[in-house]
Amino acid sequence: MSPTILVIDDEPPIRRLLRTGLATQGYVILEAPDGRTALEILARQKADLIILDLGLPDMRGHDLLRAIRAGHPDLPVVVLSSRDDEGGKVEALDHGADDYMTKPFGMGELLARLRAALRHQLAARGERPIFQVDGLSVDLVRRIVRVDGAEVKLTPREYDFLRVLVLNAGKVMTHAQLMHTVSTSSDPQYLRVYMRQLRQKLEADPERPRILLTETGVGYRLRAPDDEPSLKSRAASDTAPAGSETSL
Repeated sequence: MSPTILVIDDEPPIRRLLRTGLATQGYVILEAPDGRTALEILARQKADLIILDLGLPDMRGHDLLRAIRAGHPDLPVVVLSSRDDEGGKVEALDHGADDYMTKPFGMGELLARLRAALRHQLAARGERPIFQVDGLSVDLVRRIVRVDGAEVKLTPREYDFLRVLVLNAGKVMTHAQLMHTVSTSSDPQYLRVYMRQLRQKLEADPERPRILLTETGVGYRLRAPDDEPSLKSRAASDTAPAGSETSL
């Protein structure tokens, strides 16, 4: 699923600029014009990263940063501010900011800073920012998928399914788990269609998959980098007639 970014800024033009620029990169955007609204949003919704303007109308940005850190110690925060003094930067970083940029800012540089902050978050969680196995490479921050070095274009929903499998590599994900995480549909055929499409794009031989494995009657498992393909899953896919569920 696409990372969700909470933008906390009291200037509508800045929020509009960030909303437009970040949405084109696949991010989901939440917005808050002040600190109180930001804390209310964080109490009921999950964010993967925060962009924080220190000049808020209802509280000091540094106080809000401390409150965020108290409740969400691992949530990356990139500070935006019109202040360019070293003391303000140091104070923000000391209070837990992951990075600091001053206004005006370039969107390209901001995007690079966000990717770096998200990589740090993944590393802190023990997740791999770049997942690699058997010729498949998935950059979880930049949303780039490659097979044998060549970039593969996935639809947003295909990528969402793949990302869940990558984050749970080596673990069997049941049909229900995958459908609940990525889709509101309960039709198992919906999932089979997407697994078939992913194999067509990611596997050298989609009828005999070595990466995206079927656990018959249960669900699917993405092969972990240090795993050999499951003999049971390989046997099922090797012997299954074309078009049967175990070859999907």
